[in-house]
Amino acid sequence: MEKDVKDSLNKEDDKKLKNDETTEKETNREKRCIKCNNLLKDNDKYCIICGTDQTNPGKVKKEKKPKKKVELKPIQLVIIASVITLVVCMVLSFGLYMYLNDRNGNIDTSNKNVTIDDTGIADAVSKVYDSVVVIENYVSGRLYATGSGFVYDTDNSYGYILTNSHVVSGATSLNVVFTNDEKVEAEVVGNDEYSDIAVLRVDKKYVTQVAIMGDNDKMRIGDTTFAIGAPLDSDTYSWSVTRGILSGKDRVVSSSSSYMTVLQTDTPINSGNSGGPLCNANGEVIGITNMKLASDQIEGMGFAIPIETALEYASQFTSGEDVRRPYIGVAIYDSAVSFFSSETEVVIESVEKDSPAEDAGLRSGDVITKIEGDEVENSSYFKYKLYGYDIGDTVKITVERNGKERTFDVKLSSDAENT
Repeated sequence: MEKDVKDSLNKEDDKKLKNDETTEKETNREKRCIKCNNLLKDNDKYCIICGTDQTNPGKVKKEKKPKKKVELKPIQLVIIASVITLVVCMVLSFGLYMYLNDRNGNIDTSNKNVTIDDTGIADAVSKVYDSVVVIENYVSGRLYATGSGFVYDTDNSYGYILTNSHVVSGATSLNVVFTNDEKVEAEVVGNDEYSDIAVLRVDKKYVTQVAIMGDNDKMRIGDTTFAIGAPLDSDTYSWSVTRGILSGKDRVVSSSSSYMTVLQTDTPINSGNSGGPLCNANGEVIGITNMKLASDQIEGMGFAIPIETALEYASQFTSGEDVRRPYIGVAIYDSAVSFFSSETEVVIESVEKDSPAEDAGLRSGDVITKIEGDEVENSSYFKYKLYGYDIGDTVKITVERNGKERTFDVKLSSDAENT
């Protein structure tokens, strides 16, 4: 019994010793790759040579290939930068447009509402169209010239037509033609060459429409205007309508031997339109077309006598009054400053006896330089300024006499044919 126990203990000791020797041998053994036998470190999972997984011989570690560095040429960089810049600018521009559009769409218009409607002026034209007439100027039975005019008033017997003085000037007889082709003889009621205003009359039964007068105080620069007349060939182009805007007010322009204050418009005005109406967008007459500036350097500059001025003269004509203007009693002429100069000076040729000029002290040979402080360019401009004052006014006229400048107070009266 004791022997069996001893043998059993010896066997267990031998087994334990054998196990310890196996463990020590495995511990001292080098770690190598199971595929290529490359020496490995204890913690290497993959072989650094063949990449084999030491725990799974069928699996090989995939090495990552290094990324290839792309180098761009300078021209490619410029193109890419340009495209990026263009895209950024387009985005910013669109954003700015949307911002401004939204901003404009939200402007406070509580103080003033503006409605723009450009559908045409046919309704306005219809309010004046049939009042416009073609005027035929006959000299000794032969047609000399044609122009335009319009019926502005009537009484129990007659229809009264406004036109330009130069349209009827020199006529031995006058006919007017209405839009219904009715042609009748017209009579001159009054004619003033200086203002270029004339009034005719016809039997009232021929009148089909009377024009409505407008108010230039209510007109603004840029307002729509239109003209009606018979440009060029009256048989072909009678009652032509042209359209534009009011380009200016109170323009001082010269015409032949006089100056006048007129309205400026870019409404096309041609030969034959003279005497016809210039109207506003409501079809009301605001002026009488009387001239235009024409040259290769000028385009769209037409002029019309303000209707207020025309009606003042018309009232004097129809009431039988003579046109009265301020008078000082001098005869004047333009003289060249020198042989080599285009400038002129206004010289008093003669002074009437007992006239306002003589009473004030003006003499023959005096050179008029100013009127009320405004420099005088020529005799036409002097008359224009003088006629702007009323009879009975006292004006200061400055002259040059013997190389010295003197100023005289002249009281204006009304009388004769001289200034």
